[in-house]
Amino acid sequence: MSAAPALDTLPHGVVSLGDHEGHARGVLDANAWAYFAGGAADEITLRANQAAWSDLKLHPRILRRVAGGHTRVPLLGRTLTHPILLAPVAYQRMAHPDGEMATACAASAQEAGLVLSTQASLPLETIADAVRDDVGRGPLWFQLYLQHDRGFNLELIRRAEAAGYEALVLTVDAPCNGARDRERQAGFRLPPGISAVNLSRLPPLPETALQPGQSALFDGLLRHAPTWDDIAWLLAQTRLPVLLKGIMDEDDALEAARLRVGGLIVSNHGGRTLDTLPPTAEVLPAIVDAVGNSLPVLVDGGIRRGTDVLKAMALGARAVLIGRPYIYGLANAGALGVAHVIRLLRDELEIAMALSGCTTLDRIPPRLLRR
Repeated sequence: MSAAPALDTLPHGVVSLGDHEGHARGVLDANAWAYFAGGAADEITLRANQAAWSDLKLHPRILRRVAGGHTRVPLLGRTLTHPILLAPVAYQRMAHPDGEMATACAASAQEAGLVLSTQASLPLETIADAVRDDVGRGPLWFQLYLQHDRGFNLELIRRAEAAGYEALVLTVDAPCNGARDRERQAGFRLPPGISAVNLSRLPPLPETALQPGQSALFDGLLRHAPTWDDIAWLLAQTRLPVLLKGIMDEDDALEAARLRVGGLIVSNHGGRTLDTLPPTAEVLPAIVDAVGNSLPVLVDGGIRRGTDVLKAMALGARAVLIGRPYIYGLANAGALGVAHVIRLLRDELEIAMALSGCTTLDRIPPRLLRR
């Protein structure tokens, strides 16, 4: 496990999300760095995600009345104080001993939404109990990977419902892992004492007797990969809204809307699954156009500045999710580091809005973005 700062104080000179990343590089060991920072294959999509937001240029209006502005947005029956949520990231105790507990407390304190990973290194009930009753906290959602055993999936859903999670976020773009060269080069392994504790009661995958010429992937693991039929099953099993995370194609967005899911998250898994996918900033407008006002669209991938958040909202997103940046904050200073990352991004968003002549996020001037 990586060493954590003794007093969880903010590192000197860290004033941006990029600074947090640079400092975390010296805090995390090679094993954890490869897991959290790495992407698939040549990491083309990983780099493109961030570059695509930078390539969009802001074209501000001046001398507009912006006093009294705010960052509030409606989402799934709630009004969020700001549109920043923390994406699901597994095994956070590799970054800091407090792991997901520190992240949840920081998110609550900063009124940010939290999406807890199925592969969290702490029990989902423990995290929910810590923040569920906090006044002013953001949404509390549970991310789900559908497993090969429907009975276990149903048990996990019921646990999330009983614990007070308000939505399920189903990751749909990772039926298998990507080819992650950095992890293989580092010989990645989970440190002792860290595991996906919420999956501890999952029955083993049924053994498949492969015939000569068959593939362990296509004829083995992927026999249990979810399909649209499983989405319909999931929707019938829960009272919670279900968002699909990993939508990159308009036809998939339309199929999801037809099934009446609760929302979509445009995501390429942070560049960790299939390399050379387009960046999410390029895909987002087409997904928004495809579904119209029928359901909310969120986006993640490469967001590092408040200007990126403003650009995402201008392209039609209802909210954004960040992943790696808050993990770097967690590594640097525990809960304080995560809170600092959220606060930096929110402050930068307000500055970007003010300097662009945007009073609220639902009244962004149509010509704000130029390519």
